[in-house]
Amino acid sequence: MIIRKALPGDASAIAAIILPVIREGTTYALDPAMSEAEALRYWMDPAKETFVAEEDGIVLGTYYMRPNQAGGGDHVCNCGYMTAAAAMGRGIARRMCAHSLEHARSRGYRAMQFNFVVSTNTRAVHLWQSLGFGLIGRLPGAFRDPEHGYVDALVMYQAL
Repeated sequence: MIIRKALPGDASAIAAIILPVIREGTTYALDPAMSEAEALRYWMDPAKETFVAEEDGIVLGTYYMRPNQAGGGDHVCNCGYMTAAAAMGRGIARRMCAHSLEHARSRGYRAMQFNFVVSTNTRAVHLWQSLGFGLIGRLPGAFRDPEHGYVDALVMYQAL
């Protein structure tokens, strides 16, 4: 598997990964009804660096990296990750996160922060913790899950 910067020609493969996750409405605080064009604008915004994880020419996952804040907070980055449903459980997210940590260091970031990890997304919480992220904050009832109602969102952080 290789992880590389996304190209404009990757948009349809990225959309095929991110749209089902957005529509499900359980892990990202995005409007489940957003259009494909809106979703791609969000994910591939020019202010972000967008990557794809590819195996045998097939995009299996994608992530973006951006400064978490402007100005005095731009030394901390933020990322979002999504894996194709058919590739779940194969370590794609782990490899994308490891790549993002390396890339963040090479770009001079001093830390990575996840602002809004939905607490019921236990696979992600355990993965981020196994990769060295600490739980530094809890936002009670900050996310409205379609199945569980109001659940906590977590803030997770790792110094680089």
